[in-house]
Amino acid sequence: MKRKLTLKGAIGLTFILGGIWIAASNFMPYLNSQKTSAHIDPSSTGKTDVKTEQKTEQHSLYTVRPEMGEEMGVLSIPKISAHLPIFHGTDEDELEKGVGHYAGSVLPGEEDNSVLSGHRDTVFRKLGEVDIGDLLVVNTSAGEFTYKVRKVRIVDADDRTVIVPKPRATLTVTTCYPFDFIGDAPQRYILIGDLVRK
Repeated sequence: MKRKLTLKGAIGLTFILGGIWIAASNFMPYLNSQKTSAHIDPSSTGKTDVKTEQKTEQHSLYTVRPEMGEEMGVLSIPKISAHLPIFHGTDEDELEKGVGHYAGSVLPGEEDNSVLSGHRDTVFRKLGEVDIGDLLVVNTSAGEFTYKVRKVRIVDADDRTVIVPKPRATLTVTTCYPFDFIGDAPQRYILIGDLVRK
């Protein structure tokens, strides 16, 4: 008799634990979905949060987004007296004409990382003379955006950290390195600037 009660108790306990596990596994995704969808102000006034407002504001900078290959602005680098046309895209067609804007990045002036690339033997021949504290000025249809160089880096050619998202409006300018290398250069010369005026 004692053995039967123990077996029944074990079966009952298994059902109870199984029920708790099922309830918890169904509740957790619901709880997570509530956290990720909580972009509404907790005061229930219907206001969106700061991130949503920033996204709306940054998209309002440009009424029209550039097409691939289209000239979209000018990059000025006072330190080296350079005024370079910027084209949307970084294929050889764009880079032959001037500076290329990496299409997977935001447009200049917007929050996040705007990435510009150019050839070391044409548009960015003197880029090595630009240093921390120097200015990079971008003029587009949305206005003039001034960035101050915060960091200079030299990375391997396959280093993808150059195009990662940034928490604030950033301009990343990249070219092949060393500047006097013959053939496909093994590294990249990177300038990273923070937006200081728009």
